[in-house]
Amino acid sequence: MNSEHFPNLFKPLDLGFTRLKNRILMGSMHTGLEEAKNGFERLAAYFAERAAGQVGLMVTGGIAPNRAGWVAPFSARLTNKSAVVKHQMITEAVHAEGGKICMQILHSGRYGYHPICVAPSAIKSPISPFKPWALSESSIKKTIIDFSHTARLAQDAGYDGIEIMGSEGYLINQFLVTHTNHRKDQWGGSYQNRMAFPLEIVKQVRAAVGKEFILIFRLSLTDLIPNGSTWEEVVLLAKNLESEGINIINSGIGWHEARVPTIATQVPRGTFTWLTAELKKELDIPIIATNRINMPEEAESIIAKGHADMISMARPFLADPDWPKKAKQGRVDEINTCIACNQACLDHVFEGKPAGCLVNPRACAETELIFNKVPKSKKIAVIGAGPAGITFAIHAAERGHDIHLFEKEAEIGGQFRLAAKIPGKEEFKETLRYFAVQLKLNHVKVFLNTSFDFKTAGNQGFDEIVLAAGVKPKSIATIPGINHPSVVSYADLILGKVPKGNNVAIIGAGGVGFDVATFLAHDNAYDIDSFLSSWQVDKTFAVAGGLLSEKVNLKIQRTIYLLQRSTGKQGKSLGKTTGWIHKKELQKRGVQNISGVVYEKIDDVGLHLKRENGIRECLKVDQIVICAGQLPVFDPSISIPDFSGKIHWIGGVKEAKELDAKKAIKDAAFLAASI
Repeated sequence: MNSEHFPNLFKPLDLGFTRLKNRILMGSMHTGLEEAKNGFERLAAYFAERAAGQVGLMVTGGIAPNRAGWVAPFSARLTNKSAVVKHQMITEAVHAEGGKICMQILHSGRYGYHPICVAPSAIKSPISPFKPWALSESSIKKTIIDFSHTARLAQDAGYDGIEIMGSEGYLINQFLVTHTNHRKDQWGGSYQNRMAFPLEIVKQVRAAVGKEFILIFRLSLTDLIPNGSTWEEVVLLAKNLESEGINIINSGIGWHEARVPTIATQVPRGTFTWLTAELKKELDIPIIATNRINMPEEAESIIAKGHADMISMARPFLADPDWPKKAKQGRVDEINTCIACNQACLDHVFEGKPAGCLVNPRACAETELIFNKVPKSKKIAVIGAGPAGITFAIHAAERGHDIHLFEKEAEIGGQFRLAAKIPGKEEFKETLRYFAVQLKLNHVKVFLNTSFDFKTAGNQGFDEIVLAAGVKPKSIATIPGINHPSVVSYADLILGKVPKGNNVAIIGAGGVGFDVATFLAHDNAYDIDSFLSSWQVDKTFAVAGGLLSEKVNLKIQRTIYLLQRSTGKQGKSLGKTTGWIHKKELQKRGVQNISGVVYEKIDDVGLHLKRENGIRECLKVDQIVICAGQLPVFDPSISIPDFSGKIHWIGGVKEAKELDAKKAIKDAAFLAASI
């Protein structure tokens, strides 16, 4: 495959005064480096690496135009000339690599996580503890001036343009809808009044920066909240934005408070491109499609079908900075695909940590994690071809070491092989493909169906050994009847070694328990239409905000109980930005959650237990799945006779209390960089 297979994706885009080398946009994403120590130096390296990867245009994370617009106290803003110098580090690094970059101006409005947040009306957001102050008319006019002032400073800093954040429920979006705008003055009431705020911002920004400066407007195509914009209003605003001098419309999908998944791995690829396809019919300026687009074939298809002029990807550039270069050169199988897990990117940002990437530990650590060639090669044995072992093997071999990777199973992947079989986690298959290709490219010697012989390790010439054998399911020997034929391990169930039961009790409600419940509760994979239907998204443009009110019945015939010993709500260990999706999915399918139980015995009748209130009952189930945690495959006291070299423990074999691929992969990468 070569670039001729993606002719639309790599066709330049002429904006008149400037030309983009292709149709690929690296979308805005706050990384947390904006506020970190030496953050701008790190951001410069981060963006430069992606510019070198040949992306057509990049957009920074959101930068506030004033203090009230902060996402959080002391978060990034550009309000004076002294800050311009820091931003020049980024623009100069990007331009040195032949790239182009826009700065996003974002006013958080009522989403501001601070007591001085403001909004069109004093209506508290459900995702923030602070009630906003209603903007006065004079404050509105001052805010508009602040946008234009920040845009001019961005121009002074060397940016090629700006993106005005008008979607996802931030301040501009809050002015547009009656859900958050209850004003009675010239900025509220009719839609003509409500859209005056963004239009005046654009008018003053264009006046401040002149004609030869890229202006992107991030427009919410569907809000996915009650009392959101109608489709007619979206089109009207888009046409007015075009008239006021916007060069490109970038699509936004859903508010942050919307209870509909829009970017998580459960969302099918390209789910929302039907919206850009409709808007494209109304405008002459380019339209950008976004959300859950992560591979070249999908991106090319969207443009070829006329559903968009450009493709925006944010997290895929965390996963692989060379995505465009690899696609253009026909090396699609070498792309480290974003699996949309959110574990190291959005979850980190919402916890106040710098972003990272589960499948690419170098993301946002470009100045810290460097794989230099070694002066002298070592022969290293790696035991276990799960995520940790493979990551170490690839990067250590990349540096020049002679790596021998031993795996007792017939396939590589470890726990990722299980994850890839969970409905909504199919993207893990892409990581397994990437791993296999990289092992081959880096000449790692892989031995499948092979248990490492520790007794002769000292005679095999290895300089060092890396133990990465992962985990095994933990049994619960204390429950009478635990060896009953109805009891199965989660691994055997997911791998198809045992069939799904009709009435199933899952012991353990951690991440694995939720995965097993999801595996049992879905009989078919989602397509786009069934996904939209299940989450009550209106595809007819009939409902303001795009959210239907009628519930969809997704209950299945199978009875599923998800049990845990501890009291309280289940799912506390799930991801901060995705946990609610897992819980909602299971709720819609009738999975029954029971906490605070004591398991008394298992017999032919079922699982006998005592509830938190002391009442005893028997769940009449034909299958009991044990998801009660994991144990390391190797005992820490393992000895290796006659071996004098270093022994390293990484991944689950080092710490198995809770599966954490993110930590395992990161630790493996840093070890590979240090040996």
